[in-house]
Amino acid sequence: MTAESTVPSPGGQPREHGLSAVSVIASRGTSGLRFPAAFRFPAGRRPPLRRPSAVPLLAADCAAALCGALVLTGERIQPAFAAALLIGVVLLNAQAALYRSTGVPAVLGEVPAVCGRIAVGWAVLAAAVAARAPEHALPAAVLAAGPLAQAAVSCAGRGLVHWRRRTRLLRRPHAALVVGPAATAQRVAAAVLRHPACGVRPVGVVAERPEGTGGLPVLTTGDDVERALVQNGVRAVLAVHPSVRTEQGPLLRALAESGCAVWEVDADSPSYESRERLAGFSCRRLETGVRRRPHPGKRALDVAVSGTLLLAVSPLLLLCAVVLRACDGPGVVFRQERIGRGGRPFTLLKFRTHSPVDAHESATRWSVANEQQMRWFCRLLRRTSLDELLQLWNVLRGDMSLVGPRPERPYFVGQFSQTYPGYAARHRMQTGITGLAQVHGLRGDTSIEDRCRFDNAYIDNWSLWQDICLLLRTAVALVRPTGS
Repeated sequence: MTAESTVPSPGGQPREHGLSAVSVIASRGTSGLRFPAAFRFPAGRRPPLRRPSAVPLLAADCAAALCGALVLTGERIQPAFAAALLIGVVLLNAQAALYRSTGVPAVLGEVPAVCGRIAVGWAVLAAAVAARAPEHALPAAVLAAGPLAQAAVSCAGRGLVHWRRRTRLLRRPHAALVVGPAATAQRVAAAVLRHPACGVRPVGVVAERPEGTGGLPVLTTGDDVERALVQNGVRAVLAVHPSVRTEQGPLLRALAESGCAVWEVDADSPSYESRERLAGFSCRRLETGVRRRPHPGKRALDVAVSGTLLLAVSPLLLLCAVVLRACDGPGVVFRQERIGRGGRPFTLLKFRTHSPVDAHESATRWSVANEQQMRWFCRLLRRTSLDELLQLWNVLRGDMSLVGPRPERPYFVGQFSQTYPGYAARHRMQTGITGLAQVHGLRGDTSIEDRCRFDNAYIDNWSLWQDICLLLRTAVALVRPTGS
């Protein structure tokens, strides 16, 4: 949990060869590609470009498992064992991301992983049969023929699925825009065009200013980019420089909302731990600007933990309310409007530890805690973050999540969205009591720019296990309170 009453002061923040012809025509207007945080392309309302479906690969593996099970028909093996083999191999393949497309796939790269997991499945099956019914232990011939048959059918089926996808991409590659410094973007575009098997065809470069001559057209205005989307049916965006995510965050979000898949490409060194490659460049897909759908597991964790904690700490909440009322007068609960997921406002609850002059001051002025003027119990609530416990009710109601970017007041959301390019992107996920930024010490009088970076990194790499880890780290931090 984090204390929210002490926040950073605005003055203390750091401000931080042989290319094919295309139909994009770059204008000669003013350069300086800058977009407001809520920018959208009017023409872009297409459904998002999705990854290829996992169903064909799953069907190939199921058919292979059934072929392997046929080998067991003469061994009087219970059907439950064959079903367990099928389910086990599919789960192992899913754990290895073998149902997730990685660019233009090739079956040869998957052979070791597929065959290895089939061998593991059969080894577990043989051990289970021997333990359950020793008289029906699988002979060596079956243990050799079964995995071989299953592996052959699985590799053949996967090869057919990948061949069809590769053929489709070669016939109709995805038109792409390359975003970044003009020189770097032209170099990446040229490399991608030299490898049509990538399934991506760059049609233009988006940069603040043209550099040099030749290569693809350089688009420097929003009108140019929108024209490219319409004329070329652009469905992919390649961001080729680390600064693009922060400097051109609104542009990338607008492109993502227009239906484009946004990829971050490492143009200089293979630094990403990723299985995905594009013309030899390391890359990873971003979800910039696309609002994440609430995950049922995340909501289940929120309800279970917040409900349990509310029951467990209800005596403590009552005690805090009584002592606060006795020490500091009426008005125990502090209510304030904050901005949540998708820009929707909600009322955040806290124990009152200080009283603003009026509602306008509460909404528009940085509230800096002055512990010398606060009563002893208010200082205790703030130093231990007990004043935040009422937000468990916000979590149970669905206004917030346990883990997520911290919510802020509407006045400052508007200011920060204009000043820090990544700030508005934080609202594509439910706001939270604690988050990745908070466990890295970004609470109180700390950098808004750093918070944006950590919050967006949390959203881009979200997992239920990450939420659990952050909750555990927050619990450890509460044992060693440092104040707010």
